[in-house]
Amino acid sequence: MAELANVIRSKNAGPLCVTLDLFFPNFECFQRAAQSDALQVSSIASLYGLLSPQVKRFDLPEIFAIKLSMQRSVCAGHPGDGDLYGAQQHAPLLSLRV
Repeated sequence: MAELANVIRSKNAGPLCVTLDLFFPNFECFQRAAQSDALQVSSIASLYGLLSPQVKRFDLPEIFAIKLSMQRSVCAGHPGDGDLYGAQQHAPLLSLRV
């Protein structure tokens, strides 16, 4: 994934959710990623230790992007939260094979 996408990032989407953004350089790369088993909701849920209903996927072909939103395991800022801003949650995506 790190070689296919131009931008891979994560950030808070409120105190209870985090969003993962994947931007691709062209439609062909977007389409390859969008069709990959690795980026299906069930695969992302498994990767992050969640249930499939806890993950939402939004395909944005007009801007060559995929957005994934998911529930955080703990509320942002909670004593058990290790990433207040959600800025490091994209790391598991970097080594995905698509």
